[in-house]
Amino acid sequence: MTLSDLANRLELRVHTTGAPLDRPVGGGYASDLLSDVIGHARKDELWVTMQVHPNIVAVAVLKELAGIVLVGGRLPAEETLAKAEQEKIPILGTPLGTFELAGRLYALGIKGS
Repeated sequence: MTLSDLANRLELRVHTTGAPLDRPVGGGYASDLLSDVIGHARKDELWVTMQVHPNIVAVAVLKELAGIVLVGGRLPAEETLAKAEQEKIPILGTPLGTFELAGRLYALGIKGS
């Protein structure tokens, strides 16, 4: 399943422009600790977090993640959005909480690592 498929099925808001949404999602990872994501997330996973600062983009690039979903209606900081667009890292958003979104992703076949 691609990011575009997930965005449509889960009514995710796409915050970035120019970042590819045709990338396949190979799994999911939910964490708000950057060091945890660095240590455990895998390439092509979708990262679910409440963090909105620019460092999330650096972590996504480092780990070659498929994209980032911000939960709880949070919006990325302007600097975060600019960096994500520069690095071609999709940032999406949802009003859902982490637990609810993780359950919906799992129901769609997106498994954790």
